[in-house]
Amino acid sequence: MFQFFKKYNKEVALITGIILCLFFFFTNPLSLSFKAKLVLAIAVLMISWWVLDAMPLAVVSLLPLVLYPLLNINSIKDTSKAYSDSIIYLFMGGFFLGMAIEKWNLHKRIALSIIRLTGTNGNNIILGFILSTGFLSMWLSNTATTMMMFPIAASVIHVISRHANSGANIKNFSLTLMLSLAYASNFGGIATIIGTPPNVAYIRHLNENFKHGIDFVKWMMLCMPMAIILMLALYFVMVKWLYPNQLAHSVEGRKFIEAELKDMGKLSRQEKRVLFIFCSTAFLWITKDIINTSQKLFQLDDSIIALIGAISLFIVPSGRTKNEPKERLLEWSDTKNMAWGILLLFGGGIAMAKSLEEAKLMEDLGQYIAGYATSNLFILIFIVTLISVFLSEVMSNIAQVIVMAPVITAVAVAMHINPLLLGIPMTLGASCASMLPMGTPPNAIVFASGHIKLKQMLKTGFILNIISVILITLFSWILLPLIMPIF
Repeated sequence: MFQFFKKYNKEVALITGIILCLFFFFTNPLSLSFKAKLVLAIAVLMISWWVLDAMPLAVVSLLPLVLYPLLNINSIKDTSKAYSDSIIYLFMGGFFLGMAIEKWNLHKRIALSIIRLTGTNGNNIILGFILSTGFLSMWLSNTATTMMMFPIAASVIHVISRHANSGANIKNFSLTLMLSLAYASNFGGIATIIGTPPNVAYIRHLNENFKHGIDFVKWMMLCMPMAIILMLALYFVMVKWLYPNQLAHSVEGRKFIEAELKDMGKLSRQEKRVLFIFCSTAFLWITKDIINTSQKLFQLDDSIIALIGAISLFIVPSGRTKNEPKERLLEWSDTKNMAWGILLLFGGGIAMAKSLEEAKLMEDLGQYIAGYATSNLFILIFIVTLISVFLSEVMSNIAQVIVMAPVITAVAVAMHINPLLLGIPMTLGASCASMLPMGTPPNAIVFASGHIKLKQMLKTGFILNIISVILITLFSWILLPLIMPIF
């Protein structure tokens, strides 16, 4: 039987999704109207296929374009608007910036420079990787960041293992370094809107449903402190508690870092130009509100700024050689490996969320949950965070936030509390999955290194999940009300 399910897992997943869809439609457990039943059934179908990996996430996200017009839920013209939402272009711009940084090896220089500053004993090397990976993940996708840092970490492990002191535990060092790449990528990504897809999904929902919303700078003020706390907790849990490495200062390790930086030489012309565009884009994100209030000629928002930066990369010459005057910092051929499916995933999620809201399903569900929710705010935040962290182990965190955001907001509104008090912990928790390789792409990347056994990831991930739940709950309950905007 097990072999059958293993062989036909895709078929089983497809049929399971259809059965769940039909069950919710015909049993109508929530006593919904006919149109609301249809919307809920399609949502159940999409979510189940996302969770069970019946088809690629992006393909499942195309279902609203077909099913909504066919079932008279919405026209294809109105449905397709969700696939061109402005927040999608914010993420697209971030993708292009990340690709340019990777193309010209600017990421490697940043990472090696940070590691050189932290020193070369075992603990300091791990701290250097946590800091550099976390910093890069604030601006690039956590998947891209892990892919960039992975070969550097593998090289460091190779060098250190040949020249370690006699009392060193190389297995612990290797395990900790690889796990730290994934977890620092996940934790660092929560610091900025573009750092990880769940942030973008929640901000889109928030800005669409509330007049004030949260921009790039406000999100950093709210969530960067939490990202830093989580990364520091990661260091102490891994190095001081679970996997001490006893690796003393390594002259060879320092020589390797120095040699790599020496081989790279001075900042190349291409690196300087990419760095200038990246810094200019970040500067505009930070000063956007000042610019908008100081003049009326034009108004900037985060998506426009991201696209300005992205388009600039296709305009500015790379200046690599005089024989290639037409080469730009980014060529369209560079985008062939970009995660275009993520943009479709956003579109499908937005379309589904809008239909659920228009059918008033989210409002009704929020009222229902609020009727049974505890009046203790601390317990409520804890429950939301706990569900979010462990649900993200088995479900795409983007899809999870797209589905949960309207429900959590409806609960907050029904209970007359600031929606950020529940929405922020829900969103942060979605990026903290640490137990399973399929929890996040960075987890899968480092698991493939061969330095990690599944039981080690389960043990470490469970402990970090619990720590993440506790820290996010305390942060949201104590500090968030002091720094968040009023809704």
